[in-house]
Amino acid sequence: MSGPSLETRAEYRMLKILGADVIGMSTVPEVIAAVHCGLRVLGLSVVTDSCLPDALEPADITKIIATAGEAEPKLVTIIEKVLEKL
Repeated sequence: MSGPSLETRAEYRMLKILGADVIGMSTVPEVIAAVHCGLRVLGLSVVTDSCLPDALEPADITKIIATAGEAEPKLVTIIEKVLEKL
């Protein structure tokens, strides 16, 4: 998905039928731009929200931000380790 956006029930169902396990908010356009510039890309994502079309609840941005915040230290560690290897 081009994002950032939150999908509808119908969009979640369509994406599941197409084989999606998770939905990114902007990773694909960013990777396309980076590759176009000749850059190598490593993508890391954090799943911040469960998207169950039959149990869809209003998005709680506070919870989404909190989940991302909890993942931050782990991502920092991963990035530091990757940079050490370069």
